[in-house]
Order: sequence, then C-alpha cells, then structure tokens
Amino acid sequence: MLKLQMFINGEWLDSFSKETDDVINPANGKIIAEVAKGNEEDARTAIDSARKAFDSGIWSDLPAAERASYLFKIADKIEENASRLSKLESANTGKPFRESEYDIADAVDCFRYHAGLITKPDGQTYPVSDPVQAMVVREPVGVCGLIAPWNFPLLTGAWKLAPALAAGNTVVYKPSGVTPITTVKLFEIIEEVGIPSGVANLVMGDGATVGNEIAENDKVDMISFTGSTTTGRSIMKKASGNIKNISLELGGKSPNIVFADADFETAVDYALFGIFMNAGQVCNAGSRLLLEESIHEKFLDRLVKKAKEIRVGPGDQTSTEMGALVSKSHMEKVLKYIQTGIEEGATLACGGRRITENGLEKGYFIEPTIFIDTKPNMKIVQEEIFGPVLVVQKFKDEAEAILLANDTSYGLAAGVFSQDGAKALRVIKKIRAGITWVNAYNLAYNEAPWGGYKQSGIGRGLGTFGLEEFTEAKQININLEVEPTNWFGN
Repeated sequence: MLKLQMFINGEWLDSFSKETDDVINPANGKIIAEVAKGNEEDARTAIDSARKAFDSGIWSDLPAAERASYLFKIADKIEENASRLSKLESANTGKPFRESEYDIADAVDCFRYHAGLITKPDGQTYPVSDPVQAMVVREPVGVCGLIAPWNFPLLTGAWKLAPALAAGNTVVYKPSGVTPITTVKLFEIIEEVGIPSGVANLVMGDGATVGNEIAENDKVDMISFTGSTTTGRSIMKKASGNIKNISLELGGKSPNIVFADADFETAVDYALFGIFMNAGQVCNAGSRLLLEESIHEKFLDRLVKKAKEIRVGPGDQTSTEMGALVSKSHMEKVLKYIQTGIEEGATLACGGRRITENGLEKGYFIEPTIFIDTKPNMKIVQEEIFGPVLVVQKFKDEAEAILLANDTSYGLAAGVFSQDGAKALRVIKKIRAGITWVNAYNLAYNEAPWGGYKQSGIGRGLGTFGLEEFTEAKQININLEVEPTNWFGN
C-alpha cells in the first residue's frame, strides 16, 4: 500500500497531527493508499515556505528560458512514466485506462506548451502624447494557492502548476483528498528535476481546514480553484480579506443542441461522449440534450440503444468504456438525484440504478442514465448532478433552443449540431457560455482559453489567457526629457 506524504520546502513530511486518510479504489472499495492529512498548521508552513521562496527571487528572477527548461524536464519525466501514472490514475479515480492515458498525455503537452509560451515576446509599448516611453510588462502575482478537484487529478495539476510556475510564481497546491496519488507522483517529479525548495509545495487535507487557510491567509496573493459553485462562492468570500487575485472554474449544466439537419450518427456519438465520458464527472459535461422536435423520437431510440450497450466496469479492464464513480458518497449523491428526477415526474428512458452484478457489487457503479419528459424547472434540469445522468429537452425552433440553453444559472459550455454553418454560428453566439463547439463536444486544447460565464466561474485557464491569470500588468513610464515641470511655479 502506498504511503503518501506532503511536500513542503523541499522535504517530504507527515502532517503535524500525524493523522492520515485512506485512499480508496472506487472499482472495488479497497484501500490502495494512506495519505497524510494536513491541517491549518501544515498549510501555514507551506504558505510561509512559498512566501519566503518568492520574496527571495530564487524562482521569479530566473530567466524565462531557465524556468522553461524545468517545465520541459517535468514534461519529459511525466512522459517517461506515462503508463505507470495512467494505471495509478485509473485505480484512484475509477476511470477507464484509455481515459487516463489521454489525461497523462494532455498533461505532458500542457507543461511543454507553457514552457514554450513563456519565452515568447511579451509586453506592449504605447505612443503617448508626452515625450515619454510608456510600456507594460507582465510580472508574477506572487504566492498562488492552487486548489484542485478530484475528477482529473494529474491533468488539473498540469493546468494549474504549468502556467503558475512558468510565470515565475511560487505555489501551495492542495489536491483532493479523494484522488491524491498522481499529484504526489507529480511532485516527486518536481523534486527530481531540481526546482528550488519552497517554489512548489504540496499540502493535503480537508477543504474546511487546509483549503480555508489557503483562501484566507494574507501571505497568499492569488487563489486558483476548480470545483463546485457552492465552494467557489465560499472561497471568494474568504479570499476577500487581502483582496486576492482569484480564478474560479466552477460547475456547469451545459446544453448540447441537436438540430434536425445535423449529421445524425455524429450527433449521437458526441451526445454519448459528452455525458458518459468519465462517468459524467466532468464540469463541462453535456448533461442537457436539446433535440429538435422532428428528430426527437428517432434520436432517442438510437441514443438509448447505444447507451445500454456501454460497457461499464473497472478501469483496468481493456473492455471497459465507462468506469466507477469516484467515491461511495458521490455515488449516493447521484443516486439521490436520480430518485428526485423520478419523484419530479421525469421518465427514465434507461439506467437509473447502481450496478451490482458481474463482480461489481463492491464498486461504485451506476448505469448510464437518460431522463425524458423533463420540465425546465426540475432539479435534474437545473442542478449539476456530476454523474452519468442525461436529461433530454425538446425545442421547436432556434429561438426556443436558445431560450432553453440559457435557462440555468451556469454558463460553462455548450454544443450545437447542424450542417447549416450560419445557423450553428447564430445559435452559438447567443448562448451564454465560455466554451463552445459546433459538431463536436468535450474537446479541450492547451492553446485555447477554458472557463465560463455566469456562475460557472471567473477568469480563464489555458492559452495565453491562462498564463496572464498568473501575472500582474505593470505600467512603466520613462521620461525622455528630464527637466522640472514647474507645476507650482516657484
């Protein structure tokens, strides 16, 4: 069994309290690791370490090319250990091995992308009216508290750590206690490549203790959080004490709109991929399927048939197409939502129950589930379920599709399927969402910004936008005619 410690100021440490938590394989309920459980004291120690390292300039003063060289080395090490990391990721999260392989490969690309980006030309100059050279440069924010979710452990680590470190910040990273294994392995790599002590710190523990300390501590200059909207709202309040910079990637209830003129098989395929990839435990999941009335019955028949054929099982089995939910408590939460949908009057077209056959009785598996006969005000339509549960809605025309699509408090993602390019673009431009696709769904790229509108978050990750989140803009004005202003005459 793995024994996982925290990494603070270049050392691997147990928590001050010596408490630990068990880490469970959700496919079989077995304990696979023991992780140090930190508290406020551990978080403060990590923050002090990051503060001292930043103020010393040991990292921020390095040339960009030298910081980039460390990130390239991290990417190379992740790639060298990709198979092992993928297996650990699947064992800890329950996701199929093929999904973990993709996540690890994307993490490699993320570090390489930001390593390359940080050495490219940056800054601006302005032709102002006075004899002054005005310019703007980008500088690191300082100490960044990075708080990650449990659904994409290593990949989220890359999405946050790569830009933060590339920009010259120091970090305190808190992974989810449910899925910490590959994050610990990532920090082993960070240690191996020789990033200076105190630059990157890893602290584990509950959000109510460690997370709150990171959010509230005045020595932290920025918070980057990925998780639920409820927790994001709480972090915003706690971070207000010293007016921290804040970046939030929060929940979603994203619409996937299919018009009658869509390529039928492509739309069906992406509707499945949009909701059942990672068992629906994806912030941008296409959890609301909006179908034009004329294709509603035909599309549902095909969709339900294919959903029933999805092979559910342990992530380490090559035949598995959808894995377990991440924990028993989360499985019970999703099952409660399914029961709520039934009580609200929606109809189950397929799924809806925990799977306990074929050796899966000890795991946290739920059937791919599709609800029809839904109404816009139902909880299952309005609230993020974060599981393999799809709700289907019908629309008559473009106007109704747009109205339904925007009818939640979220605005993270959206998809439109149509072979009429002008119509697809008209609809996409009317949808209040930050990540959108036409004739595709669930595609993500390190080069493009990631984030949402409304209660789906603040700021953007990835791309040049994501790097700028971890910097401050400084205005510099150089007087080219050095002489008194005589403003006060005498």
